[in-house]
Amino acid sequence: MSRRCELTAKGVQVGHKVSHSNIKTKRRFLPNLCNVTMISDALGRGVRFRVSANAIKSVDHRGGLDKFLLKASDADLSKHARDIKRQIEKKLAAAS
Repeated sequence: MSRRCELTAKGVQVGHKVSHSNIKTKRRFLPNLCNVTMISDALGRGVRFRVSANAIKSVDHRGGLDKFLLKASDADLSKHARDIKRQIEKKLAAAS
């Protein structure tokens, strides 16, 4: 399982650990990933994602999972998230 957020594509970053004597060694900064179930209003069910804590805040800020996915670009989304986005678009198109 990759260490990448399914909604924002936030992944591992590389940097230096700097000691007191200023010796630099490589290290990895891992994203704060959480397994969450988000509720889709259009689909009427919960959807499981592995997302960063920052993405959870972004979803709440944009007004829910449906609005976040409809506004997000497909390049940032995982395959699972793109499938859910297509299902939401299809459901909203049928409703209107």
